[in-house]
Amino acid sequence: MTEDVRAAARRMYAAFNAHDHAATAEIFTADFYSHPLDTTGPESVTRSWQRFHETFPDARVVVEDMVVEGDTAAVRTSVHGIPGRQPPTMLEIFRVRDGRIAELWGLSSLRRDS
Repeated sequence: MTEDVRAAARRMYAAFNAHDHAATAEIFTADFYSHPLDTTGPESVTRSWQRFHETFPDARVVVEDMVVEGDTAAVRTSVHGIPGRQPPTMLEIFRVRDGRIAELWGLSSLRRDS
């Protein structure tokens, strides 16, 4: 199980960095739920990634630390390619089911302007 969880995380960050938005259909479960965004389904991730890449086309996520226990991973990342800023950090915790990400919680130091 541990390697399935690590593999799911690696696929997610690689797809994000490659701007491979279509890969969300294979990375996230059909009933995926994002707690920070209060959204469901891989399509919601696709839309979120597209908006992020439109705003920050050079953004890429670097995994700094990953801890896996059972079906859950906690990942600390830095986000590079955000102009004029120190690389923001993120902490994401996600649960994997059948090799796909089913649920995600997250915190970020990237400020969202209202």
